[in-house]
Amino acid sequence: MSQQTWTAVDDYFNDLLVKEDDALLAAAENSDAAGLPAIQVAPNQGKLLHLLARLRGARRVLEIGTLGGYSTIWLARALPEDGRLVTLESDPDYAAVAAANIARAGLDHLVDIRVGKAQDSLPVLEAEEAGPFDLVFIDADKPANPEYLQWALKLTRPGSVIVGDNVVRDGAVTDAASDDPRVQGVRRFTELIAEHPRLTATTLQTVGSKGYDGFTLALVTD
Repeated sequence: MSQQTWTAVDDYFNDLLVKEDDALLAAAENSDAAGLPAIQVAPNQGKLLHLLARLRGARRVLEIGTLGGYSTIWLARALPEDGRLVTLESDPDYAAVAAANIARAGLDHLVDIRVGKAQDSLPVLEAEEAGPFDLVFIDADKPANPEYLQWALKLTRPGSVIVGDNVVRDGAVTDAASDDPRVQGVRRFTELIAEHPRLTATTLQTVGSKGYDGFTLALVTD
């Protein structure tokens, strides 16, 4: 199998089941034009986040890592009109692109973009009693994933869902001796989930237009 085949399969199913609209297409195009890295979720992955939020009946969502707001739009569209999505972005230029994309999608009344290091924003959310969040999407700097997981647990409740993206790292996650801090961050993130008495989880490998990777899906239990 090849990347060409993976992409063609994604295109086939996306054409039938996902159908990006103008706001989503513009979000991806504007992010590219602004020079943002092309690391946003694929359309089918964005739709999966949307469906997970709807299945959970989410009213409050926390996203760690906004980039250009593509995944933010998918998640915000799953919320009721009185819902709230807080998204954390460390780069002010990225946040500005995201804000424009989210406003163009007509979702700025639902989305609160916090600019600054997530490690600084997360304690503020706790102090504000912004939670509990029904779904947390972790898609930021992988070395900090273990810390983000600990904060996600503080800001959720039984029944909440935690999603961690890009956890397979082209298979590098299996290398315990890796000197890549992103790999080590993902490995520790996974180990903490496995050890935690309040979490039950699984990880799925994925192939598609974004290459070979995967995501972890965890449920907060009693």
